[in-house]
Amino acid sequence: MNSIRTLTRRAALVVAAGAGAFLLAACGGDGGGAAHNAQDVSFAQGMIPHHRQALEMAELAEGRAASGAVKALAARVEKAQGPEIKTLTGWLEQWGEDAPESAGGMDHSAAGHSGMSGMMGGEDMAELEKAAGKAFDTKFLALMVEHHEGAVKMAALEESEGRYGPAKDMAGDIVAAQNAEIGQMNKLLGKSRG
Repeated sequence: MNSIRTLTRRAALVVAAGAGAFLLAACGGDGGGAAHNAQDVSFAQGMIPHHRQALEMAELAEGRAASGAVKALAARVEKAQGPEIKTLTGWLEQWGEDAPESAGGMDHSAAGHSGMSGMMGGEDMAELEKAAGKAFDTKFLALMVEHHEGAVKMAALEESEGRYGPAKDMAGDIVAAQNAEIGQMNKLLGKSRG
């Protein structure tokens, strides 16, 4: 009888210890149960303003683009990148890191970020805002190719140096989707990808 009680107590202690270890791991100080590193933070903080600028560019297409293909591409950019901004912002909040501030206006889109890969300067954005019809389509596609190439570089760095699995997964999705869109945009521009 004593041996049964002893075995029962030991089993209860093992279960309790296991549950305690599980709870400690789940509630750890890393803000989400999965480790992240400085590259993950840099990726999120950089990709947010990068995506915001792409959204500003895409929003212009509705009233200015002549081509249905350009309008459709702009809609896809909006559909993909808006939710990604929310996800990236949520990760930064979980990690206790600052998310880039949002501000309206075309001039803000490049402010402080013009050195970031693929970001357009104020002059490029002003030209795009003034363009219409086929001129808009050509300018939009050329700028968006450059913008996407910058995002692909940022995402590839996250894939190789990041630690947070969901961020690395998003980076892989960005590389695949935006490389495909670059190919499509170059076709619309009459260029072969080189």
